Amino acid sequence: MKLSGAMAAGLALLLTLAAAPAAAADPQPQPQPEQAQDPIQTLATNFQLPFPCGQSWTGNSSASSAHQSYEIDFNRGSTAGADLGDPVVAAAAGTVAISAHQGSTNGFGNLVKIDHGGGWSTYYAHLNTRSVSAGQSVSQGQRIGTVGNTSRPGNNISPHLHYEVRLGSSYPSNIQRAVFNGVTFGYPQQTLTSRNCGGSANPYTPEQVCGSGYNVIDSAGLTGGTVYLLYNTGNGNNCVVTLKSTSVGTATAVSAYLEVQGGTRRTDSGNFGYYAGPVTAQAASTCVKWGGSAGSSRYDSPFEHCG
Repeated sequence: MKLSGAMAAGLALLLTLAAAPAAAADPQPQPQPEQAQDPIQTLATNFQLPFPCGQSWTGNSSASSAHQSYEIDFNRGSTAGADLGDPVVAAAAGTVAISAHQGSTNGFGNLVKIDHGGGWSTYYAHLNTRSVSAGQSVSQGQRIGTVGNTSRPGNNISPHLHYEVRLGSSYPSNIQRAVFNGVTFGYPQQTLTSRNCGGSANPYTPEQVCGSGYNVIDSAGLTGGTVYLLYNTGNGNNCVVTLKSTSVGTATAVSAYLEVQGGTRRTDSGNFGYYAGPVTAQAASTCVKWGGSAGSSRYDSPFEHCG
């Protein structure tokens, strides 16, 4: 049978399609191999400012001729000696590798070095006091010493914290850019507010507890919480509150107090789930003593903040 022209063309098309490889189905997104998380970057982003939660400090990497790389000197006071004795806390959890006065070895004076694993370590130098020992495990936000001006003999320096992050052992190339709360420090100078709150899941802030118009002017880290001192410029009142960072929501022993110089100490203490306080008092142009506790950890200030 002779095929008509149309039938012949159709048959040819069918034969062509049959001979051709099957058309691929609509392409589906191919699963990408899971990106391995960089353990170095993961650890780096876990560091927090080495000061109690809520405090603001100015870091400077270029003010010292002794700096080799990304070291940072921290201050917050308006006078040369204002920061002497202020608490210094661990930037991340780890094991104390060094807690000693370095003498004339390197000019660090009282030094605490914390080993964080993976080759990472942090250095806290020129401390006035050290409150941890070599071999001791420390948690993030745990107090390890106080700001000081110790150094090699004859080296007179003003109080500050010299802070370093190192990776490996090839000095000074092992000094790394510091990262706080997941953000690289803004070299050469930046003022930051500490988020070193001990991993707190506490839903309250000190401003919420004390009320409208109050702002944090000082704080002290505890094992298990932070004591805050606030001031209200509108009414001249100070306020103290202790926020818990462990056993949050469970009633445990916690306290806060405020004492205006020449007056009677006011205290709130008991078994609370989230905080102790607020404790308030009129203290315009008057020195105050403040503090509190969480469990067995306690902070007591001298009379200060007299302006």
